[in-house]
Amino acid sequence: MIKDQYDVIVVGGGHAGVEACLASAKRGFDTLLITLNFKMVSNMPCNPSIGGSAKGIVVREIDALGGYMGKAADKEYLQMKMLNTKKGPGVQCLRAQADKKRYPHNVQEHLKETPNLDILEDMVTSLIYNENICLGVKTLQNLTIFSKATILATGTYMDSEILVGHEKHKGGPDGEKGSYGLSDCLKKMGIKIIRLKTGTPQRIAKESIDFSKGAIQCGNVDDEGFSYEDTEFIPVNEQIPCYLIYTTPETHKIIKEHLLDSAMYGGMVKGVGPRYCPSIEDKIVRFSDKPRHQLFLEPESYDTNSIYLQGFSTSMPKDVQEMMVHSLPGLENAKILKYAYAIEYDALDPTQFDTSLMVKKYKGLFTAGQICGTSGYEEAAGLGLMAGINATLYIENKPPFILGRDEAYIGVMIDDLITKGTNEPYRLLSSRAEYRLLLRHDNADLRLTNYGYKYGLISQERYEKFLKKRKNIELLEAFLENNYVGKTSSVNEYLNELGYESLTNGVSLKDILKRNNVEYSRLKNYIEVPKEYELDYLGEKELSIMVKYEGYIENEIEEAKKMKKLESIKLPINFDYEKLDGLALEARQKLNVIKPINIGQASRISGVNPSDINALILHIKKGDLKNA
Repeated sequence: MIKDQYDVIVVGGGHAGVEACLASAKRGFDTLLITLNFKMVSNMPCNPSIGGSAKGIVVREIDALGGYMGKAADKEYLQMKMLNTKKGPGVQCLRAQADKKRYPHNVQEHLKETPNLDILEDMVTSLIYNENICLGVKTLQNLTIFSKATILATGTYMDSEILVGHEKHKGGPDGEKGSYGLSDCLKKMGIKIIRLKTGTPQRIAKESIDFSKGAIQCGNVDDEGFSYEDTEFIPVNEQIPCYLIYTTPETHKIIKEHLLDSAMYGGMVKGVGPRYCPSIEDKIVRFSDKPRHQLFLEPESYDTNSIYLQGFSTSMPKDVQEMMVHSLPGLENAKILKYAYAIEYDALDPTQFDTSLMVKKYKGLFTAGQICGTSGYEEAAGLGLMAGINATLYIENKPPFILGRDEAYIGVMIDDLITKGTNEPYRLLSSRAEYRLLLRHDNADLRLTNYGYKYGLISQERYEKFLKKRKNIELLEAFLENNYVGKTSSVNEYLNELGYESLTNGVSLKDILKRNNVEYSRLKNYIEVPKEYELDYLGEKELSIMVKYEGYIENEIEEAKKMKKLESIKLPINFDYEKLDGLALEARQKLNVIKPINIGQASRISGVNPSDINALILHIKKGDLKNA
């Protein structure tokens, strides 16, 4: 029975909405999830994958904070890969080819079993609000439901339109209906709306593909997953392969000849698409010097014959799509199960949010996911988790949970969004993180589990295991630093195997571990390590990286400390910077829009230069900056 009052209402059952409602409910707050269709909760309307460059680290961070995405991904995947294995640990991360059918089902069952959580199938058409506070929602079924906090996680559904060629119609992703009315309400509330676009490629019948014309792409991980709690994984030889193919000259010819038939180049598209995931026609126009583009044939589920044509997103008419697909190697006789389409939708300008993801103009109104201007399931889930925690902290009248740029990719993402804004779907990249050696795939638990426990999302049992692991890493590092081996040590056997000469003088085990290709998981077999210091596989991996990159890590820590000094210099929340002398006009305008909370955040605003920062610091010292 749906009540007329909840602590927290979450609007939207995508990856953001799921993590938001789970965080709220798990913290003991009476929570309502409102979704258009419960069977589509945690749906993957685009690529059915979890993780990837930078994104895989976010999934690890979600798990370390007590979120659910990593656990569901570990239970329902077709293939697991570690990316960037030939590069440094700062950019390595997991990517799972998820099961499009089983992954959402897993999440839906978990939601049904979650205490403090009610679920309503309905459409939110407007918000209940007064001058500066959100009080709840109104729905298409004429329900009026009040709340202490409301989280909007509408994904790509808000005022959404589907585009194929020159055809446009109202609708949501994967053939679902869109959400209408809420966008108009937000505009009336004085909230700035931006129009964004994304798209998805064709799905091809497996039996109609000649896979012999593609290069097989297998998984390479069978001993770890996204969750620090999971211990059972699918062996590599039982994982389902993907296949790599390339576009052909004929493909390019067809696209160029029909360019104006596409929704994008035919003038139908108004929204801005993702820079880092362009349509195939956009790739061919923007990268005209490239003779071919790589595509991947990726299975969607154990339970269907559907193959996802990764890299072939388009808004071409269906007849042109037929020609395009049939021009690809192995797909000459392909049967298209679902045609590609572009989707436009409304989102909010993220510079309107504060650091807790609450809309500045309306207390109690939070946002998460693609409505914030992001792209991707992982970014959405990370934002949802943070919004869920912060909505409950707001209700408790406690300070918000804010992650620093040196603590998590989630912190980088939120700071980028609220400080710099975006006019295109924002995608996390490792290059966005200036402290990426601190924000590694392996150490998310060391960075964030304390927070997960503090906010009630990590169990006592898990926390105690984490504390023991962290202590053992510290003890082992000290052990390696204080124990030396020489020419009579059996360690020489391992070193000789790796091509090193035998030791002649005493060398610390820590210095040996710093050598190229020396791994603690092997080194421990040649030394006597106290049994009580034992670590699991992931702990040994963390130890090895911490030791090998110790100098670089210390440098980044020092750089982060400098930034924290700037962030300790607070700025008033509602100061009018137009009145301040010594600032450039653009800086005054940007500072008035963003309203940074400290000098560090102000320094990251586009258009605010070092001279403006120096002027701000001088005015702070003089006592000129006070709340209006």
